[in-house]
Amino acid sequence: PAFDPGPSPHGPPPILLGGFGPRMTAVAGEVADGLLVHPVNTRRSLQELTLPALAEGAARAGRSADDLEIVCVTIVVTGRDEQQMRRSREAVRSQLAFYGTTPAYLPVFELHGYGDLHPELQRLARQDRWDEMGDLIDDELIETVAVVGEPHQVAGKVRARLEGISDSVSLVNNRAPD
Repeated sequence: PAFDPGPSPHGPPPILLGGFGPRMTAVAGEVADGLLVHPVNTRRSLQELTLPALAEGAARAGRSADDLEIVCVTIVVTGRDEQQMRRSREAVRSQLAFYGTTPAYLPVFELHGYGDLHPELQRLARQDRWDEMGDLIDDELIETVAVVGEPHQVAGKVRARLEGISDSVSLVNNRAPD
């Protein structure tokens, strides 16, 4: 009895699957209560890649994707001064370079014209040249994938990016070490 709290007055908890790519996203649409979207996303990739896959899975289960909860994990580059902004941007640059080595994230890179980065980033990673990989990630790619702005701008930019798509948001704010 010490480990049985009895029935929950709130009912069973919702089950959200974390996923990326069309298959896992479709599985979430088919069997889960929602989807936790990986941070390598953009408004365009959500509209063109994620939402259609989610709807496909939901349709297989005879339900609507509108009934599913979507939580978008969103990378944020921010800081209260130029040094903080620079450190945040550089941390995201390194993170995107790492993500760029992984085939699963290639569709988002390709959608935005950065598909050619993948083989080069993989080559550098295999050579253990991790410090050089960030040099291949330009500011335009950072601003495409991440929400970039001063702290007072972040909420509005997140809203503009995810309005009509995401039910809630989880923010990722990386910062390079001092």
